[in-house]
Amino acid sequence: MAIRTILSILSAQNHDEDLKAAVDFADACGAHLTAILIYVSSPPMMVGEYSSLSTIWLDERQKEIDELGKRADDIKAQLSRTGLSYEVQDIYTEYAFASEDVADRALYADVVLVGRQSARDEDLRKRIIDGALFQTPTPIIINRGAVPMSPTSKSVLLAWDSSDEASRAARQALDLLKSAECVYVTMVDPVARFGINGEEPGADIATFLSRHGVKVQVDRVASGGARSDEVLLQHARDVNADLIVMGAYNHPRWQESLFGGVTRSMIEDSRVPMFLAH
Repeated sequence: MAIRTILSILSAQNHDEDLKAAVDFADACGAHLTAILIYVSSPPMMVGEYSSLSTIWLDERQKEIDELGKRADDIKAQLSRTGLSYEVQDIYTEYAFASEDVADRALYADVVLVGRQSARDEDLRKRIIDGALFQTPTPIIINRGAVPMSPTSKSVLLAWDSSDEASRAARQALDLLKSAECVYVTMVDPVARFGINGEEPGADIATFLSRHGVKVQVDRVASGGARSDEVLLQHARDVNADLIVMGAYNHPRWQESLFGGVTRSMIEDSRVPMFLAH
């Protein structure tokens, strides 16, 4: 899928690094950049016999809104010097509504970027994932690594399990896969059987990607009793991957919430940027 519109979610508190990474990524893709500066406020303070709003809270809220607007203006000034096609929006919201605010804008993007600074904010990270990944068909790229994400990837690990989610991730990341020096189609304990992975696991997806000009290597990895997420992360280190592409949550969300799951563990533990599609 061609990436023509990028939505970058920026934390109002810290965003300079994420903004630069988004600019570099948009420039590399030749894409329009929509920068969303978001502030997730605290619930209103109710006081008095009739549960009226605290005037102190209202004053603080207005100060936060004014400061958010100033920071958005600063971002506009920075982007005006880049030569990119861009727009900047500021959102003052509450935790309960943040997911919908993100989803409303993610509908009109090809990918949502979540940089290191936004990803460090646990509440904001959860709202972005819930809004973009579950309420829209738009994939996200999330970086919880030690360094900013590179605008291009040389070595990509594609986690493959023949699921709809994995297929969707591969298709939506096709532009990124085509530009990589090698894409490692990685399968953990694959079962060679028709209706699951085929007689030669990984061959079908490798052929499909090769026809699109992707340079592919199929790696069938034995878990040795380890969890799939641990195996994938170790293999990402072994091949020096600078991006992991995978389908997200191919089990019911309630099951993932109760028992964890590969997706949640990967988001929590991966220090390699991840491209996730649901």
